[in-house]
Amino acid sequence: MALFGRKKTTVGLDIGSGLIKVAVIDHSKAQPELVRLAVAPLLADAIVEGEIMDPGIVADAITAALAEAGVTTKDVVTAVGGRDVIIKKIQIERVKESQARELMRWEAEQHVPFDMESVELDFQILDPDGTDPEMSVLLVAAKRELVEGKVRVLTDAGLTPVAVDVDAFALHNAFEMNHPDAMTGTVALVNIGHEVTNVNIVEDGIPILTRDISTGTRRMREDLQRDRGLGSDEAEALLRGFDRSEHLDAVLEARGEEIAVGIERAVAFLASSSRSGGQLASVFVCGGGSRAPGLVDALGDRLRLPVQPANPLANLVVRDGAFGSLVTDEVAPLLMLPLGLALRTPA
Repeated sequence: MALFGRKKTTVGLDIGSGLIKVAVIDHSKAQPELVRLAVAPLLADAIVEGEIMDPGIVADAITAALAEAGVTTKDVVTAVGGRDVIIKKIQIERVKESQARELMRWEAEQHVPFDMESVELDFQILDPDGTDPEMSVLLVAAKRELVEGKVRVLTDAGLTPVAVDVDAFALHNAFEMNHPDAMTGTVALVNIGHEVTNVNIVEDGIPILTRDISTGTRRMREDLQRDRGLGSDEAEALLRGFDRSEHLDAVLEARGEEIAVGIERAVAFLASSSRSGGQLASVFVCGGGSRAPGLVDALGDRLRLPVQPANPLANLVVRDGAFGSLVTDEVAPLLMLPLGLALRTPA
């Protein structure tokens, strides 16, 4: 297991509200190679709406997932997301990067609804070689307490976060590698998780807007139990199964409407606040909720757009035995985020 201690290997750690996911990628060859995967369940309510409620339980689940993956290194890459992270594409006068860094805090005060003393800021110039008097900049702001909370739970688990990414960028990492044809025009990458659905708008290959919707597999399961009279195990089986049912169709119609409206609002906001005004061309879905039989069809019918599952393994080299006892078709929709984190080249 010395492999996992080498600097050419990256361990991506996705701390979700229902599952802990670990992906290990070896960067020593011409193409990144997925070495190992592990998924560990997290007790209910240990994380609620992105906030860690019980650090001890979360740290134990992280340790179990890393052990399952055979990881011995303490260095991991993780991410933060949710409403305490703001991503915005802005236009500023064209200046050198050193000058842009000085301007960015002032610009952030105009665009970020947080106290500037309580945030971590970063930015990327999207057209550094342009000649126009203005340049496009992707501004990112995250509440410092969100980052510090994530770092604290990793420290409790005996780990060192070598990088703390943003969920939307990690998702985009894996999406770009596996769906290069989607890097033109405006597309939506929708990650349907346990408690939250993340809507990420990608314009010409650049993630420029992210929005969260308070619905996910937990709400779907509760709907099946409350409105359709199913037991917990039966509801879970329908969500994780492969066959459609009238019970599930009814729930997905309602929850699909919420997701569709969230996508439409994100696109409308983008059109009103930027110069692009591009029409949404297609939608890709990932995350545990995307496995629900009938959801892709429900979204496609509602949005009147092509909707398809995003495949995080389409162009990724996978080593024999990387999945262990996991069933590829069952876990693949869960892997966009952890793989995106692990695709970061180690320093």
